[in-house]
Amino acid sequence: MTKHIFVTGGVVSSLGKGLTSASIGMLLEQRGLRVRMQKLDPYINVDPGTMSPYQHGEVYVLDDGSETDLDLGHYERFTNGPLSRDSNYTTGQIYLSVIEKERQGRFLGKTVQVIPHITDEIKSVVQKLGDDDDVDVVITEIGGTVGDIEGLPFLEAIRQFSLDVGKENCLYIHLTLIPYLKAAGELKTKPTQHSVGQLREIGIQPDILICRTEHSVTREDREKIALFCNVPLEAVIEEKDKDFSIYEVPLSLVENKLDSLIIKRLGLNAKSLDITGWSEMLHSMRNPQHEISIAVVGKYAEHKDAYKSIYESLDHAGIANKAQLRIGRVQSADIEREGVERMLSGYHGILVPGGFGERGIEGKVQAIQFARERNIPFFGICLGMQCAAIEFGRNVIGLTDAHSTEFDRDTQTPVICLLDEQRNITQMGGTMRLGAQQAKLDRHSKSAACYGTDEVVERHRHRYEFNNSYRSQFEANGMRIAGTSPDHELVEIIEIAEHPWFVAVQFHPEFKSKPLSAHPLFSGFIEAAIQRRINKTEHDRAASQPAPDSASS
Repeated sequence: MTKHIFVTGGVVSSLGKGLTSASIGMLLEQRGLRVRMQKLDPYINVDPGTMSPYQHGEVYVLDDGSETDLDLGHYERFTNGPLSRDSNYTTGQIYLSVIEKERQGRFLGKTVQVIPHITDEIKSVVQKLGDDDDVDVVITEIGGTVGDIEGLPFLEAIRQFSLDVGKENCLYIHLTLIPYLKAAGELKTKPTQHSVGQLREIGIQPDILICRTEHSVTREDREKIALFCNVPLEAVIEEKDKDFSIYEVPLSLVENKLDSLIIKRLGLNAKSLDITGWSEMLHSMRNPQHEISIAVVGKYAEHKDAYKSIYESLDHAGIANKAQLRIGRVQSADIEREGVERMLSGYHGILVPGGFGERGIEGKVQAIQFARERNIPFFGICLGMQCAAIEFGRNVIGLTDAHSTEFDRDTQTPVICLLDEQRNITQMGGTMRLGAQQAKLDRHSKSAACYGTDEVVERHRHRYEFNNSYRSQFEANGMRIAGTSPDHELVEIIEIAEHPWFVAVQFHPEFKSKPLSAHPLFSGFIEAAIQRRINKTEHDRAASQPAPDSASS
């Protein structure tokens, strides 16, 4: 029978439940188990697709077009089990489903209530992942913090779940905070005691406590936590803050024997653990051969989670190229105010990511012009590709008012325009071009060289496209259409062949990058940035050499 692990969080938000859940999934996979991951979010939005990045961070898109929580990005980067729209549910989706059933008369006139109707719906989406014969363990993360009123139906549902499937088939892991009070010079366990107390009032007794902390937890503190929280001492797991990399988390959990504890508690038949490749990756990260700086020019630059997958993919490319990356988070609006030279001089590569809305667009266009004219490696993603088309149209072809109809509906030169099927869309959620779609590549392009193939499948999330009315003008002026949809109607990749690295894509390659398998285009971009650093070093060294003494001849 499929085993279920439920991960909850207490004391404060942002403790890293997603990372911890993903790390547990990775360790169980490395022990030969088939794992599926799931996130249940208590907010009432149907999905995060219409939420501001400032509110929620990035929207992570799956192959099937689902717009999901950013934690699913952690799941995909750490584990190999397939994710789908069944991997992320919100309060909004749960209630919407129940209300639709009520309207259809499927409750036979009963009064629809949180218990049992909402909780039954929640249990059904958990059970659905476990019904697959190819699954050994389902890990379900409950979003939010214990004590949040909106999370109560989810906690009640997972309490009931163990009664339905048997306690021997369920494991509850509670992630909590052990704060350090500097004035007292000691760790405090009371917040954890209160958090576990709230869970126990609901009827959930945690089997394992994972304690986030800045300082090492003493055996005395662990004994105190075990006693007051009613868990075995071995089940009080320290998870100390990682200064170097989030990819240290699985190794930290192994040191505390969490994987063995889970295997034992659930009676799983697992092989011995082998994470040699993961350890070698961390060793490579600690011993880079190169150091380069990359500017990420976006409108949400100050909010790190807004471009979470971008930063992770850059790190993966750094690992693949044995390079340490210094990332500069540059606000595109600051470029407009401060000037591109001041904001971007000194970087070895410039990346312009996706986004929505007009704010900062001209700053992105200026950054792209700077990269093109200075031969700085440039990588544009989604809106970054559209801005690259606008910049090229204005400054190379001479279409001085080139723009996107997203930002200027009345532009006379719409090099970027709305998809025909998007023109009559009235609802915002889930209505863009979404999910995995095929692209055919020009076999002579840099992109095809990176991929090692001329056919790829990548994930999309956008409404606007390159306007084919201008394709011939772009190609005549040196822009290569390096990738298109299979029917050649939609432009997927543009390149400048004569530039060291000028590649811009309409899709989101950051959603398919992993720490042990960097995305080919990110890897190629970082390789080009390293070469720029090498060339500049050699140029500076040559310039510093004294001129030959002509008098000696």
